[in-house]
Amino acid sequence: MRGGPFRGRSIVLAVLVATLVVPAAVSAAGGDHGRVTPTVPLPGPSSSNVKGGGQSPDIFLVGLSDGADTFRKQAKTVGLKYTERYAYKSLFKGVSVRINPSDVGKLAGIASVSTVYPARYFSVGPVTDADPELATAITMTGADLAQQAGYTGAGVKVAIMDTGIDLDHVDLGGDGVAGPPHPNGRVDSQWDFVGDAYNADPESATYNPVPDPDPVADDCNGHGTHVAGIVGANGSGQTGHATGVAPGVSFGAYRVFGCDGSTTDDVMLAAMERVLADHMDVLNMSIGDAFNNWAKSPTAAAASALVDSGVVVVASIGNSGANGVYSAGAPGVGDEVIGVASYDNSHVEAPGFTLSGDDFGVAITNSVPAAGVPAAPAPPTSGTDSIKQTALGASFGTIPPAAFPLAPPNGPGLADGCAAFPAGYFTGQVALIQRGVCTFTVKAQNAEAAGAEAVVLFNNQSGGVIPQLGAQINIPVVMITQAAGIEIHNRLLAGSVSITWHENVSVVNPTGGLISGFSSYGTEAELTLKPDIGAPGGFIRSTYPLEKGAYATISGTSMASPHVAGAAALLKQAHPNLPVAQFRDVLENSADPAVWFGNPGLGFLDAVHRQGAGMVDIDDAILSTTMVTPGKLSLGESQAGSATRTLTLTNDSANSKTFDLSHTEAVTTGPETFPPLSFWLPDTTVAFGASSVTVPAHGSATVNVTITADPDDTHLPAKSLYGGYLEFTDASNADIVYRVPYSGFKGDYQSIVAIPTAPVIGKLNGPPFIGVQQTYSVAAAGHHWTLQSPDEIPNVLIHFDHQVRHLELQVVDAATGKPLHPVFSNYLERDFIARNGLRPPAGGPFNTDPNNDDVTAFPWDGTRMHDNGNGTPDHRKVVPDGSYKIVVRALKAGGDPTNPAHWETWTSPTIILDRP
Repeated sequence: MRGGPFRGRSIVLAVLVATLVVPAAVSAAGGDHGRVTPTVPLPGPSSSNVKGGGQSPDIFLVGLSDGADTFRKQAKTVGLKYTERYAYKSLFKGVSVRINPSDVGKLAGIASVSTVYPARYFSVGPVTDADPELATAITMTGADLAQQAGYTGAGVKVAIMDTGIDLDHVDLGGDGVAGPPHPNGRVDSQWDFVGDAYNADPESATYNPVPDPDPVADDCNGHGTHVAGIVGANGSGQTGHATGVAPGVSFGAYRVFGCDGSTTDDVMLAAMERVLADHMDVLNMSIGDAFNNWAKSPTAAAASALVDSGVVVVASIGNSGANGVYSAGAPGVGDEVIGVASYDNSHVEAPGFTLSGDDFGVAITNSVPAAGVPAAPAPPTSGTDSIKQTALGASFGTIPPAAFPLAPPNGPGLADGCAAFPAGYFTGQVALIQRGVCTFTVKAQNAEAAGAEAVVLFNNQSGGVIPQLGAQINIPVVMITQAAGIEIHNRLLAGSVSITWHENVSVVNPTGGLISGFSSYGTEAELTLKPDIGAPGGFIRSTYPLEKGAYATISGTSMASPHVAGAAALLKQAHPNLPVAQFRDVLENSADPAVWFGNPGLGFLDAVHRQGAGMVDIDDAILSTTMVTPGKLSLGESQAGSATRTLTLTNDSANSKTFDLSHTEAVTTGPETFPPLSFWLPDTTVAFGASSVTVPAHGSATVNVTITADPDDTHLPAKSLYGGYLEFTDASNADIVYRVPYSGFKGDYQSIVAIPTAPVIGKLNGPPFIGVQQTYSVAAAGHHWTLQSPDEIPNVLIHFDHQVRHLELQVVDAATGKPLHPVFSNYLERDFIARNGLRPPAGGPFNTDPNNDDVTAFPWDGTRMHDNGNGTPDHRKVVPDGSYKIVVRALKAGGDPTNPAHWETWTSPTIILDRP
């Protein structure tokens, strides 16, 4: 939404799209509707994005039908050896325990145990090297205007569940003296749940899942301090200070990570309960479990319960956008949680140089390290040099900014710098050379031999690249973007150009205001629209521990979430009586959706299940006097035809208001779950009950809307997600627009195959961990399993192409097919299975790279549940040696358990148990 008394400007994207104007490929039959082709390189699937979550080998969340005391007595009766980690009182009915994985069946057989979940572990996101400004990010959301109007979040308590907060940082209320933490007047509540050495990642060399709690939540990692600064840094630092979204808030610091590594969701549940007990107003969780996009998973469900108890909960949606759709994670997918996507910052502050004449800034995207071989000296941070291009480069003449690429693949232009230059060609000057054909080393060596003071390489396509040198170079070698290289090229044709080196230079980010490449796609597993909203998260500079330099830049949805948490704090200050359940609606109504990242010049809006309602618009949210509920529409499957919903408009002003109703469709994704994705612009039909609606002063009105997915498969294939925006424009001020995003699935959702690659029986090479990031080998047919080592316990190795609502594994006699008494416990007959992050490689079936999550393992230890005739399994019993099979049944997401078509079934080869 645009407009409002102190809205003096709006975000302008035109400057960002100058180099991206190649027309998309559009279906000829449908005019502007049909398949659209991105003109920017798409990120490929990445195992680094997969490591955000996994299963703990020995920590379990235990849902109880009775109290914890009953569980303890029953556990003692059956002889279960365990360590109780947490007993929950409010948000989760149960306990968490650490046990030997072989005792899971015994745990699940206890009478008071209703469910057993393997604890999921969550990792902190990476730090990037660029150095943009938080100041430009808060102007993208209108937080600067809200602050000018006097809103700072004063009186609002924001909880930061993260790695802690640097209690000494001046911008966060500290005294600015590094060392043991001193009293901090802005941190009202704090607790360290884990201690410095805690690391829940079983794949880590420093694996240590034993918490060592402490009352002081100081930060030795940096992630939490960075997040806290985005929420509420107050700019008190003397040098390099930062000002966050809500600089007047007070903090609650809840440390759930050690100095490095991961945490588990049982720790997060304990922290959520403390947030509730400490009466926090807003909770930010810049934490996510990639691909675990179930709203009913423990952390997501508990976060929703926290909202119902009066806390606004904001969480990052995840950084797995390169790994396809349905990649969002808990807790951001919770029904009542505000799940946040990431947009790139509008500006980047990075090492670079300015051009003579108008100080046009050019950022260095990468440079060769200053030490080591191969290497090159670091670029200068001061001084002025003349820059010169090659004769080959100059021969192209003026290149329009729309050139994409600059020259045909491997054409003459890309051979720039591959041949030796005349002696002294670059003497005393900097060489401008385009990337392509020959190596960076050859280009740099030729320029150095011709007397160049430095080499500025510019990319031959959009995006970044790290220059690799194969030999020592004695002059600086740096990389810049294609757009910057074309700008310098064109200026050189008009005359001489000088460059002045700077330690940091602020430049327009070519992708600023567009969805970040890493930001995860929704929806939630059962088609609830996620994410809910977006905020700047790409290239964000904020506070950092004093011991680590006081300020740093990190990219991720972790950085977007605190922008929205800060927005919620400002909104609470402005409207203290606004019900917590309505915060998301107000923020969604006033958000501004961004154009499609794939080709911004077309003006199409980006996918709703990627950006939600759009960029948070804080000042407009504060100023809004009208609310449209629900703030989003999740339409589910379209196979039943059109979906009709009722929207309620509430007018809180003293005057009646009339709104004109309209609709804008958005680009959407095709039927693929895994990349490469296809993109489409469907012809969605939207029919309102009326063309306008008048809402009385301090009153409400309703309007019906019917939405029909495009039936034309050339516009939108079956199994695609689709979406758009319902718009309510103030008839008296066209700048005031309220929006409601919607999304749906075209066709039969259960037609998605959940297990496309047949499971196999395999070996686990390594520790007996249960979950992802393992190395597996497939056992030969007829293999005899001794059960004497991890490699001799049969594992059912399953690749999940899609989320599974309920999974059952049953052991049967190989000859008769008769099932044994239930072998697998509630743990393995379990609900809410996440999809895997990557597909098995072509040579498959499974990837042996321990960093790649393309399989989930379910081991069978050769035992079964047994009961003593009372109908309740109460202990394990050894299965005799013999021949068996395992039957796998998977109920698809959103499936009806009474409908056989919603189940997938697989029967294993014969498993021969042969103990020595």
